[in-house]
Amino acid sequence: MPIDKSKITRDMLEKAAQCETADELVALAKAEGFTLTKEEAEAYLAELEDMELDDAALDNVAGGRTQIGAFTY
Repeated sequence: MPIDKSKITRDMLEKAAQCETADELVALAKAEGFTLTKEEAEAYLAELEDMELDDAALDNVAGGRTQIGAFTY
């Protein structure tokens, strides 16, 4: 079952960005009531490693929105 992105808060994203391993991210998701596979967590962490914010993305973050990969929160 896909994660309902509308239920993901900024706080959750900040915590997820601090996870260093897929297992930590899976545990965080579970604690927040989401099911995340290890493969999904690894893919998310790989996206975070490759992510560099441009000026437009920085403006979105400052305005309360952020985009990670194909997802905007």
